[in-house]
Amino acid sequence: MMLDHKHIIIRAEVNKPPTDIRKIKKQIKKLIKSLGMKPLGRAVSVYVSKEGNKGLTCVQPIETSHIALHSWDECEPALLQLDVYTCSKLDKKTVFNWFEIFEPKDINYLTIDRKDYIKIEK
Repeated sequence: MMLDHKHIIIRAEVNKPPTDIRKIKKQIKKLIKSLGMKPLGRAVSVYVSKEGNKGLTCVQPIETSHIALHSWDECEPALLQLDVYTCSKLDKKTVFNWFEIFEPKDINYLTIDRKDYIKIEK
């Protein structure tokens, strides 16, 4: 079996950052399902209340690697960073469609093919 190694890294300024640890776990499950992936175990989600670093972190192992989301909600606009890595196919359009729940104002992203060596894709 030939494995792909696809990675998307997103940095976005958003209007609606996640703040509820239970809700973000459900939203991450929806992303995993829409990507046709399988979660491994349960997501870990915590809210950091340290001033200057307030925000939510959620990490979910998947059968083909991981999804990690970090948000900072005390800055204006809020900042959200998402990391999806898989050794399977990765449909970035599906990721961006899911990302709309946060009402992004500005999105920067990088896609990387890590199969044989690290190659930045467009």
